Amino acid sequence: MTKAGSKGGNLRDKLDGNELDLSLSDLNEVPVKELAALSKATILDLSCNKLTTLPSEFCGLTHLVKLDLSKNKLRQLPADFGRLVNLQHLDLLNNRLVTLPVSFAQLKSLKWLDLKDNPLDPVLAKVAGDCLDEKQCKQCANKVLQHMKAVQADQERERQRRLEIDREAEKKWEAKQRAKEAQERELRKREKAEEKERRRKEYDALKAAKREQEKKPKKETNQAPKSKSGSRPRKPPPRKHTRSWALQQQPLCTSVNTIYDNAVRGLRSHDIVQWVLQTDSQQ
Repeated sequence: MTKAGSKGGNLRDKLDGNELDLSLSDLNEVPVKELAALSKATILDLSCNKLTTLPSEFCGLTHLVKLDLSKNKLRQLPADFGRLVNLQHLDLLNNRLVTLPVSFAQLKSLKWLDLKDNPLDPVLAKVAGDCLDEKQCKQCANKVLQHMKAVQADQERERQRRLEIDREAEKKWEAKQRAKEAQERELRKREKAEEKERRRKEYDALKAAKREQEKKPKKETNQAPKSKSGSRPRKPPPRKHTRSWALQQQPLCTSVNTIYDNAVRGLRSHDIVQWVLQTDSQQ
């Protein structure tokens, strides 16, 4: 890869006043570092070389006023080409350019432009015109700048539109997130309230059970003791008399004579039984 410093000698030797001529130097790349050191060279001729691209560092040569890049093989210019704000004269004749970078609109000092013999986009080619003389090249510079400013404005509007879309999408997402968070807070609040209500009911149930337990012994002291089965204990059956002569329980209203007659009959019966028993034993 050929550089001007190796094939054309020292660049300072080629400097003539403020003009540096590197045309017909068989250059494949631009010696940007060497050119940056020559801030005096405001006019640079790089025509008739083999340049296919310009490095982005080339746009740092802001001291350039006149630039000739004609008859190379450039397919595009650097995206930040508009940094060359002092450029007034630009020759891009006979390259392979199709479009220009949007930053081209920033070349506010540009007064002269030649874009002939490039496969330009039809719209750009129509704006540029023929550039057959000085007047047309000046018109080309003015029209192309206006066109690129319009393109830049369109791109800026499109960028703003997309930013607005992104902002709206972000707002919707944030609103959705806020709604989701609010819903989650409401759910937690409801669950907390339900848990509190459940615990309150358990507390009330325990208190009620405790009160019932405290009332139960008082009832038992006021009532007769019950059997294990829950029923009252039965009264013992009345004691049966083993002897027929015993006095039977009589109502209170029974007369004394009746009681006496019954007692005499009982005694007689007892004497008869004793006599029978004795007779049997003697036999």
